[in-house]
Amino acid sequence: MTESTLRTVGVLGTGIMGSAMARNLVRAGHTVRVWNRTRAKAEPLAADGAQVVGTPVEAVRDADVVLTMLYDGGTVREVMREAAPAARPGAAWVQSTTAGLEAVGELAALAREHGLLFYDAPVLGTKQPAEAGQLTVLAAGPAEGRDAVAPVFDAVGARTVWTGEDSAAATATRLKLVANSWVIAATAATGEALSLAKALGVDPQGFFDLIAGGPLDMGYLHAKAGLILDGRLTPPSFAVTTAEKDARLIVEAGERHGVRLDVAAASAERFARAAAQGHADEDMAAAYFASFDDKAAERSDRP
Repeated sequence: MTESTLRTVGVLGTGIMGSAMARNLVRAGHTVRVWNRTRAKAEPLAADGAQVVGTPVEAVRDADVVLTMLYDGGTVREVMREAAPAARPGAAWVQSTTAGLEAVGELAALAREHGLLFYDAPVLGTKQPAEAGQLTVLAAGPAEGRDAVAPVFDAVGARTVWTGEDSAAATATRLKLVANSWVIAATAATGEALSLAKALGVDPQGFFDLIAGGPLDMGYLHAKAGLILDGRLTPPSFAVTTAEKDARLIVEAGERHGVRLDVAAASAERFARAAAQGHADEDMAAAYFASFDDKAAERSDRP
């Protein structure tokens, strides 16, 4: 990094992803101000060199780039309605929350209203790649502001995939929803295979050995299955509640475009059941427990 590529960045949202991204921005030499609705979740970032502030307005004031990584599109809209008037006209707004297609259009309109350059920029990856600065950034937005956001993307990700210049069209979010539909389907399939193995008295290792090295084998299966088998569901890489929210966004996007997505719809219900059983804040792999009744779930039955 050179002085000309250093930015002042206001980060709104310091959950699993936002906190990791903020740390990598600090490590890259950027000036970082962070805000979270529950301040205690942001406080640990002070030890890394970030400035923890009490309001979204303080976070965005005079920032070159505003980065939002909040729960959903509605939360982003609420927070930025408060913060945007304090942002510097011409500043870049990098919106990395996974939001619905309609929400992205509304946020783009809010950015125009306040003279901000809006970038639809969700990221692909979970806790570990976020902490390592190895996310894939999916980005859409105006070419004239890309020099401002490039150092931010470089700090948090290993690769940036540009999908277009019209951020309001949500082309980056569209790609993210497609990618997440695959992640959610694979997670659901992993949980169901393991629950069926348990029910039938099949050793999961026998299943893994059967498919080893073939076209049905995949690293993601082993990663998620390992979390279930070893009871390592906390801290989550991608929480059950967030996965449910994303699954419902995927179903909604399909419905808006005339496509019925049965697997995503069923997965949303599985996540909801797992959350009701007490697994809301565990890794999305905990949807495994949705295959069992509440009593079995309470016993934390595993394969």
